[in-house]
Formats: sequence, structure tokens, C-alpha cells
Amino acid sequence: MSELQSHPSRLADKRKHTIRESFGDRVFMTVTYIILTVVLIAVLYPLIYILSSSLSSPAAVSSGKVWLWPVDITLAGYKAVLQNDQVITGYANSLFYTACGTLISVALTIMIAYPLSKKTFVGRSPLMMFITFTMLFSGGLIPTYLVVKFMGLIDTRWALLIPNAIWVWQVIIARTFFQNSIPEELSEAADIDGCSDIRFIFSVILPLAKPIVAVLSLMYAVGQWNAYFDALIYLKSQSLYPLQLILRSILILNNGTGNIDAGEMVKMQQMAELMKFSLIVMASLPVLVIYPFVQRYFVQGMLIGSVKG
Repeated sequence: MSELQSHPSRLADKRKHTIRESFGDRVFMTVTYIILTVVLIAVLYPLIYILSSSLSSPAAVSSGKVWLWPVDITLAGYKAVLQNDQVITGYANSLFYTACGTLISVALTIMIAYPLSKKTFVGRSPLMMFITFTMLFSGGLIPTYLVVKFMGLIDTRWALLIPNAIWVWQVIIARTFFQNSIPEELSEAADIDGCSDIRFIFSVILPLAKPIVAVLSLMYAVGQWNAYFDALIYLKSQSLYPLQLILRSILILNNGTGNIDAGEMVKMQQMAELMKFSLIVMASLPVLVIYPFVQRYFVQGMLIGSVKG
């Protein structure tokens, strides 16, 4: 009888506990959504502001009338950018550096990461230790410049493709992917069938490594597209400058109005201000176009590559 009498009280306690948990979950989710909304606004607003400013009139941009939506919509900024020979040359150079640099970097990274993932590779632990050591310590800027100069790469396109072709963190991610995703039985079966190592890589490894190839390609492409420091150090000819170096000169040094035909200094400054926003949009466009196509591979490759090192 006492158990029956205590049973309803136990049910009531469980219901109260469930209500307390659900209320706490609701509070937690509400706070989470509020934080995510604030972060979204903080990230999204600058992008909208830059896009709206690039589509607004020069007078509206210079006077600060643009807050969220375009004011007096015009494409004058984009027309001025496309009429600037330095911008067109820089855009073409950046596309070349990004395409060639990504191809070279991905190929070299896979060539290093795959052997390091094999347990039968002699000396892989000391070699991996030396590679990881370069993440913490480097020779410095001056020794690196002297090496590039000694190799005869100063003021050449190779100066932006070779010195920083391999990133250690990408090597670690690719090595971990090969260790966790490529079974050793495939290599053993290929050896029994008489398959050479080169054919095994191209016929078996690369088709199975699409996620990590997409991850590496995106990382290297974004890094190569946004790079300007190496060009600032190693390049002297303006015909070799990438777009980011041209953008830097316009944003910081304010040299982007040299080819703009304006009768008055005020209009010239307004057009220069508008060109900054238009050029920022054009410089960000390739990455925004590429990312949706590799997003699913990017997430999958990052998760697999981060399981264990």
C-alpha cells in the first residue's frame, strides 16, 4: 500500500525533472540562437555593405549615405575597374598563380603525404618530425630571400609558386586521410596483381582521395589567391603583380586613380573610393564561386583528416 501511495509522487518528481530539463534545453537553445544570430550579423553586414557600396553612386559612397542597401544604383565602379589596365593584368596574373600554384602544391603534398602514411616506409617518423619542425621554426625572411635570389627566382613567376608550394598542416591532414581511409589490403592486392606504384596511385588512390584533394585544392587556392606578401618582396615588375598587390596599392597607397579621367579632384577621390569597394567584390568573387562546388568534399575531408594524427 505504501508503494502505491509513493508511486504517484515518484511520477510527479520525474515529470518535474523532465520539465526542468526541457526548460533548461530551451534556454540553452535560445541563447545559442541569439549568439549565432549576432555572429551572423557581424559577419554578413560587412559583406552586404561592401556589395551595396560597390553598386552605389560615388557621391553616396563618399558622403556616407550607404548603410545597408545601394543608393543611386550604378555600375560606374565596375566600369572604372575594368578600364584600369593594371587591374586586368593583376586579375590575369592572380588566376595564373592560383591555378598553377594549386596544381603544384596539391601534387607535391600528395607525393609527400602518401609515402608517409605507409607503415612500410623506412624513416617516416624522423622525416615527419623534421617536416613538423618547420611549423615551429623557420629560417627567417632574410635567409629565405637569399635562397630565392640564389636560385634566380627574383622577379619571376616561379617566386610565387615554388618557395611556399608545400604547407605542413596540409601534409599532416593528407597523411592522416591516407592512413585512415585507404586500406592496406588495396596495396597488397595491387602488388599481387603486378600493379606498379604509379599506376596504383592514379588508378586507385586518387579516385578514392577526392575529398582530401578537394580540401587541399580549396586551401591552397584561397591562400594563393589572397597572397600578396611574397609578391611584395620578390617581384619588381608591375606586369607580374597579382591582383591582391594591386588592391593593396589602391586601398593603402591610394594609387588606383591613375587611369581615371576626372575633371575635378573631388570627383577623382569619389571614384577612387568607389573603385575600392568594386575591386574588393571582384577580388572575392572567384573564391565565392568555387566554394559551393567543393563544400561537401571539404566537410568530409576535414572530418576524416582530423580523427587522429
